[in-house]
Amino acid sequence: MSLNKIFFLATFFFFQNLVAQNSVEIDISKTTSDISSTMYGVFFEDINFSADGGLYAELIKNRSFEFTLPKMGWFEPNSDRHSYNEDSGIGTVMRYKGHNSNKRYLNVKVNNSENYELINEGFRGIGVKKDIAYNFSILAANTKGINKITLELYADEKIIGTSTIDLIEGSWRIYETIIKVNQTNPKAKLKLKFEGEGSLDIDMISLFPSDTWKGRKNGLRKDLVKLIEDLNPGFIRFPGGCIVEGRTLDRRYQWKKTIGPIENRELIVNRWNTEFSHRNTPDYYQSFGLGFFEYFLLSEDLNAEPLPILGCGMACQFNTGELVPMDDMGPYIQDALDLIEFANGGITTHWGKLRAEMGHPEPFNMKYIGIGNEQWGPEYIKRYKIFDKAIKEKYPDIIIISGSGPFPEGDFFEYGWEELKKLNVEIVDEHFYKSPDWFKKNANRYDSYDRNGPKVFAGEYAAQSDQIASPKNKNNWECALSEAAFMTGMERNADVVRMTSYAPLMAHTEAWQWKTDLIWFDNLSSYGTPSYYVQKLYAEYSGTEVIDVKLNGSKATGQNGLFISAVKDSIKSKLIIKVANTSGKINELNLSFNGGSVNNELNFIELSHQNIDAENSIDSPNEITPVVSNIILSNISKSISIKPNSFNVLVFQIK
Repeated sequence: MSLNKIFFLATFFFFQNLVAQNSVEIDISKTTSDISSTMYGVFFEDINFSADGGLYAELIKNRSFEFTLPKMGWFEPNSDRHSYNEDSGIGTVMRYKGHNSNKRYLNVKVNNSENYELINEGFRGIGVKKDIAYNFSILAANTKGINKITLELYADEKIIGTSTIDLIEGSWRIYETIIKVNQTNPKAKLKLKFEGEGSLDIDMISLFPSDTWKGRKNGLRKDLVKLIEDLNPGFIRFPGGCIVEGRTLDRRYQWKKTIGPIENRELIVNRWNTEFSHRNTPDYYQSFGLGFFEYFLLSEDLNAEPLPILGCGMACQFNTGELVPMDDMGPYIQDALDLIEFANGGITTHWGKLRAEMGHPEPFNMKYIGIGNEQWGPEYIKRYKIFDKAIKEKYPDIIIISGSGPFPEGDFFEYGWEELKKLNVEIVDEHFYKSPDWFKKNANRYDSYDRNGPKVFAGEYAAQSDQIASPKNKNNWECALSEAAFMTGMERNADVVRMTSYAPLMAHTEAWQWKTDLIWFDNLSSYGTPSYYVQKLYAEYSGTEVIDVKLNGSKATGQNGLFISAVKDSIKSKLIIKVANTSGKINELNLSFNGGSVNNELNFIELSHQNIDAENSIDSPNEITPVVSNIILSNISKSISIKPNSFNVLVFQIK
């Protein structure tokens, strides 16, 4: 045999081993289920500095001196923290008389206005942008000898923005001014300097960018909301997560304390404070500037269904597991009923009137409510029953979401599902944080679920490359691709799976507790992870109906590393095929269509990377992003090549 022939055969067999041939049969006329408008949503929890220091655009940390260490975040460089300093001055935290929410303020004594300064460090610094105006406000009272406050935003020992406030003697009043910045810097600080010698009381010291989402004063960070909006969420689940339950019942999330005037919202220690303490977050508190009213408003902005989750009288079972006695559950039940009235009630009702006073007389038309987050065992079932009974008696149209616990299998999971089925619940929330291999192996998870039983809300899921809190855990392409593969199974079973949301949603690069997240941000920038783009593509091309697809004659769940789902958009007359190729081979798809025909030209959206360990980052936010192209297939052979380790969306026009 000649060397040329040997080379030819070797080359032939080499490429044969790298290319797998597959038949894909799609029946355009065979609809297996509809797809819910809430199929793809987002789950927001104030973890990883997602609210204070993140989505909520306030730039001052501990603005009302309510932290356990009341001056945390504040510095007085020329003062003695332990005694009155004759050379400069000192700020002393005081308690209001009779206040149940905002309990503290700062009394400032200035002995030498040239020496005394009060400085705030912000949330890992204060991120400011050139030529953007920043709205400053402060409450002040009892001014004696102090007639002016000078404000300085500075970085690297240089002043980059300044303004002044003239004070008036008397009781508490709010002062406002604008600071314009001449330099972009992620690590600025705010300095307060006082003119004169004497004293004054100050509270609620605040700094907001003027370019918030929709230009709302004291609102949300625009770039982060835009990333959420681009996910096209069908719902927004809020406020969590484990913070709903709290480490103890006293530290649980109480929605009524998060509405009304900002200064009256009672700050609490975040449930994630010092959790996974190697991240050094002992300063993690909830100001509730982002409260339930703002969550409802955001849902409305994004045309997403609001999905609030309420505690059920059980503290986090991973912490204290503290229980409210069954005889004392009345206030917890009433909180749920009052929340529905706040969201949906007319302006003549007590809570509907309060909503109107906050600026939204129209109801939010809330349809869903979740009872409990990740509770498990008999105590949860007992409590869920009484919530269900009370809500359905007064609001029979509200859809109640229950939970099967924190794990996707095992005794807790099995017990929860068994008991919830007996109660004929509407939707069960499932959570799973597992390895990429688990996601690929479980893409057929919902194939065997009872079609006549409760529907599923896959409320928290994300593939993990390592332990959840480990610095080695990555938002890499391998994780995202395995999620894409798993999601073909959720989409294929859309008659059972009616709602899904990846978790957590966001994380600050310098203050995280949970390592895999859809969106990462620092004080100025933000980016979507590869998982973000997987979620975005599923939501953007969700379709209206699931149609039947066969891969090599059977369900498309893993043959040759392929995972396939197909949907039809009856409104736009589109056929959409999603293909995850988790193998290291090129997969050739030989497409055939029954029950209808499609145009030869298609939009082809590809998300891929040759390195499965690759990630996006602040410095390289577009390392892994979708690439869109147009392809024209042959009339004779409708075949298309799918790259190794890629997720692809094929969009055909139905004739």
